[in-house]
Amino acid sequence: MHVIDFVILGGWVAFWIYWLVASVGVKAGQSRSGGFVAIRVGIFLVVLLLVRSRALRAHDVTNPWLQGVGLAIFLLGLALAIWARLYLGRNWGTPMSRKDDPELVTTGPYHSVRHPIYSGIILATIGTAIAVSLYWLVAAVLLGAYFIYSAFVEERLMTSLFPDSYPDYKRSTKMLVPFVF
Repeated sequence: MHVIDFVILGGWVAFWIYWLVASVGVKAGQSRSGGFVAIRVGIFLVVLLLVRSRALRAHDVTNPWLQGVGLAIFLLGLALAIWARLYLGRNWGTPMSRKDDPELVTTGPYHSVRHPIYSGIILATIGTAIAVSLYWLVAAVLLGAYFIYSAFVEERLMTSLFPDSYPDYKRSTKMLVPFVF
């Protein structure tokens, strides 16, 4: 295992530990993705098993430039997700969840992108693929599809919760990628 593998693995582990710890004290609410929890846990366990068995490592990246670029993209993605999570504060929840007493957050990373946590996690996964193994692009595509679906569901909910302000906010920002989409 290369040093870059340990750095990225350690980054993902630290990120998910932070994510779990930061979930303590969020506003109460109802998850619209209850059925997806088991699917997410199952996907995580399958990916963990594949990584452990090295099935996703058949084409290791050995180019130090690619590893460096991938690591930078990985760190940028995690930083974006954490920054967005900090701005959401107690309003954060699992994808497609509805919070009691919701607030519309439009500052920080939400000033440019409506779903920067999703963008950050996708970006970190792409960085992992570039630095470690291109097989991780499969995970990026699957996450991207799930997050785009979640974003559309959440946007319908936000439009109903904030009918006066959300349509203007939606027109002034992009869904996942600033200036693009």
